[in-house]
Amino acid sequence: MPTTTQDNVTLLKLSDSGQTIANTAEDIRGCKVKDKDGKDLGTVDDLLIDDQERKVRFLRVEHGGFLGVGETKSFIPVDAITKITDDDVHINHSRDHVAKAPRYDPKLVDDNAYYGSIYGYYGYMPFWGAGYGYLGYGGL
Repeated sequence: MPTTTQDNVTLLKLSDSGQTIANTAEDIRGCKVKDKDGKDLGTVDDLLIDDQERKVRFLRVEHGGFLGVGETKSFIPVDAITKITDDDVHINHSRDHVAKAPRYDPKLVDDNAYYGSIYGYYGYMPFWGAGYGYLGYGGL
């Protein structure tokens, strides 16, 4: 389900958008996410993109569970990415920090304040804010 931000930008899951990553070798879905200490956090299961600039804004990361049961999901701003390898996406926050982040809640994915709280929690300006500079991953 799309989400509209303050500047009428809609966030979509890449898997629902009909778009693809320009270079399939750069598609990080399925990669493991590692914290700043190299500890496993989970797997990138989808990417949230904006419909106007077609840039990736969030990683949706699945963690925990077994065979899809008991897993949780959370969003991590692409601004947190420090390095991408063939199999891993490294971020600049600790496992404990990510564990305390606002959780994925399907009831809130259409709420601007929800995304703003995620950016704020990680210490980044929302992409719709004045002066935001895109530092993240992209390639649609």
